[in-house]
Amino acid sequence: MKNVLLPAVVALAACSSANGPGMSGPEVRASAPLIYVQSARQPDDITACLHERVFSVHETSVGSATEIAIGPRSNAVDWLITLTPSGNGSIVKVQKSANASDDIPEPELRFDIARCTT
Repeated sequence: MKNVLLPAVVALAACSSANGPGMSGPEVRASAPLIYVQSARQPDDITACLHERVFSVHETSVGSATEIAIGPRSNAVDWLITLTPSGNGSIVKVQKSANASDDIPEPELRFDIARCTT
């Protein structure tokens, strides 16, 4: 079964890596979310707040969702925050790259996300 899935994973990796500088690769998207919450704030409000608090923020739209890639380099992503509109607010999903740098410590980012989603 693993041999059958490998071509699909490789194809997905090729598609996902075409997101441009600063956007996540399949490795980050495949990771389990560290944070998965619903917020009463709209995605635009959360994005603006994160821009004020966190450096190296790169955002893009993916359908109705907003992806915020955070990393010290434009071609590497340490954190991926996905904001999906939901009713009168947003679903917030935060994922961490397995090889993330220590430039943005997890406790600091958790605090910033808590401040921006409440």
